[in-house]
Amino acid sequence: MNTNSNKRCHGVQHRGSQGLYETSNLDRGGSNRKKIEEFSRSSRDKLVQSKNKMFSKFTSILQHAVEALAPSLPLQEDFVYHWKAITHYYIETSDDKAPVTDTNIPSHLEQMLDILTQEELERESGETGPCMEYLLHHKILETLYTLGKADCPPGMKQQVLTFYTKLLGRIRQPLLPHINVHRPVQKLIRLCGEILAAPTENEEIQFLCIVCAKLKQDPYLVNFFLENKVKRPDPKSADAEGVREDYASPDTGQTQAGGPDAEPPEPKADATIQSNHVNNYNIVTSLLNLTKSPDGRIVVKACEGLMLLVSLPEPAAAKCLTENTDLCVLLTDRLSAFYKALPTSMDPVDIETVESVNWGLDVYNMKDDAAIFTGKRALISFLSWLDYCDQLIKEAQKTAAAVLAKVVRERFFVSILEPQLMQTSEVGILTSTALLNRIIRQVTSEALLKEMVYFLLGEDMGPEALASISQHPLRHRLIEHCDHLSDEISIMTLRLFEHLIQKPDQHIVHSLVLRSLGERNYLENKPQEDKEPLENGQPHDSVDLEEDPLFGDDLSADNRLSSPNWLSTSPIQSPDHAKPDGKTEVHKIVNSFLCLVPDEAKSSSHVDGTGYDTYLRDAHRQFRDYCGICQRWDWRGTPKPIEKCHLDNPFFEGHFLKVLFDRMGRILDQPYDVNLQVTSVLSKLSLLPHPHMHEYLLDPYINLGPGCRSLFSVIVRVVGDLMLRIQRIPDFTPKLLLVRKRLLGLEPEGLNVDHMTLLEGVIVLEEFCKELAAIAFVKFHAAASSSP
Repeated sequence: MNTNSNKRCHGVQHRGSQGLYETSNLDRGGSNRKKIEEFSRSSRDKLVQSKNKMFSKFTSILQHAVEALAPSLPLQEDFVYHWKAITHYYIETSDDKAPVTDTNIPSHLEQMLDILTQEELERESGETGPCMEYLLHHKILETLYTLGKADCPPGMKQQVLTFYTKLLGRIRQPLLPHINVHRPVQKLIRLCGEILAAPTENEEIQFLCIVCAKLKQDPYLVNFFLENKVKRPDPKSADAEGVREDYASPDTGQTQAGGPDAEPPEPKADATIQSNHVNNYNIVTSLLNLTKSPDGRIVVKACEGLMLLVSLPEPAAAKCLTENTDLCVLLTDRLSAFYKALPTSMDPVDIETVESVNWGLDVYNMKDDAAIFTGKRALISFLSWLDYCDQLIKEAQKTAAAVLAKVVRERFFVSILEPQLMQTSEVGILTSTALLNRIIRQVTSEALLKEMVYFLLGEDMGPEALASISQHPLRHRLIEHCDHLSDEISIMTLRLFEHLIQKPDQHIVHSLVLRSLGERNYLENKPQEDKEPLENGQPHDSVDLEEDPLFGDDLSADNRLSSPNWLSTSPIQSPDHAKPDGKTEVHKIVNSFLCLVPDEAKSSSHVDGTGYDTYLRDAHRQFRDYCGICQRWDWRGTPKPIEKCHLDNPFFEGHFLKVLFDRMGRILDQPYDVNLQVTSVLSKLSLLPHPHMHEYLLDPYINLGPGCRSLFSVIVRVVGDLMLRIQRIPDFTPKLLLVRKRLLGLEPEGLNVDHMTLLEGVIVLEEFCKELAAIAFVKFHAAASSSP
């Protein structure tokens, strides 16, 4: 039974398999018939294509033969033919949903451009040919604008923008002065940037940029693009707040046609209606809209276009740019947004060392940036936009630059940055100060630098008084931070001022130092008849440097520098000879600094390459750089003659110098890094080529008034304190040499050395005195070589 069953099953399976086989044969037969039919159709198609190719080749040969035998059609007829082909499309075609790329319109437009380009090449420069005359007379650009606005057929706006762009780019003769060019161009500008991330964004920005380039070539043309926006109360409305906006003609004196896109006629004069004409700068508005594009390339192009427009010298355009557009708002709002996106706490080293950023070129990898330090991408974005604002203001027309810079001061520096700098959190102070330092380093435009300096230091020009140092809260806070309990904050703020005094703005040095030195009332005020008899050329109660053990026999006090005219035009003799005007010989000034530190506190002579001469090259280079910065500053007429100075006025060295001198007085008790930064700032001030600065900071022999101090007198007090301490420290000189070698990396770090802070302070003090000596030497020789 099982056997029969198996047979039946096998029989069924066999019959089933055979049936499948037969069915497969039937399918294969049908497939073969289809293949034969497809092959037949393919053969017919190939045959037709072959005939068409032969016919096309024959037609082409015949056309070339005809062209060779008969003259070609004039360019104008050919131009008219292509234009009429486009217009006939709209007359004859009922399907307006087919994309423009499926029509011959792009080809005809390209042919029209080629004809216009060829016509210009065949004619003399500046001569308008018949094809161009036809384009202007028949208002072809107006018609194309209408078609582009309707986007009929779909994609026509893109074609129109491309046509306008190529026409303005290829044709060399000026087209924009023609009313039938600049009017449709102005209308097309209004269509750009209307829709964010539109499919025509690329063509829009290309069109706007070519218009900007043309305006840059001929800046007066911008007046054609300043539309008069007429705001007047609506007479139909009882509410006086209702206004109606009309577009009057641009400042060209030409009338305008009616219509929703054309400008309406001039409003009628009405004694009861007060009209207010405001220029509309549509190209700026369109570019501002495109700066919000998600496509970074579009944003960069839009920013480039704005930079071209702000540089135009036309006063009307500059005024319109700052008063009637949102450019100021864009700059400051985006700057504020990028700043707010920064982490509240960042390492100052990361802020200082992040690579320099040029706007539009910050290619980045989000993963790599996050791996380096948190917030790097946000920091680069902020610095990139800051760079753009700075460059934009630098390129801008003068009045526009001043307005833009003031807006940045009010809307960013005062509103956003000042609260961060005035906070009490040490972490927040450190981060915001480091960011401000980076901002100072990056700003290069004169107008923005000026507003930033006024923001930081105030605009006061008169002498400082101790009672009024807090009148400008931010200035007072920043200077106080130079002597903060946190060494990190002190170092960062001192570094900020070091960078600030190297910026090319005269108000910085005047506000921080010179306003307090202008009357030279740090000098002793004694009438000649009241002066006591001199002993060895000095009052008997003065410090006799010749008898002081810190100085050699070389220093005679009767050669004291009695006049600071080191930059005057009077002849200056060689520094190796005494001068008839009583100026101290320069080598005596140099030696006075070199001999300040006692021999037992010197260690540089035991290490190669640390001599005084190593500072001369740096001082020469830095002084030359400072002279280049200061040469435009009005420092003529100084020094002020002593008889014109109000020496009886109480002297206050100023808040900034007070803090620096206080810090300098504690050099033996401060961390090494703090001392380096304090002395760095003081050396930068000493390099400034101003006679009062030179006298006050670099002349050891001036007679100071009661209660007054100079840089030299501060150092003398430090040295006096040092000599007392040396006596209490065993093996002082060997320990000092060991610390110097460790600082130079010549000795490995080992066991802690006692009095490390003091020893490091002594080393900084010795190096600072050598640096001051080099600066004094370089400045004297510069003055001698520049004198007739």
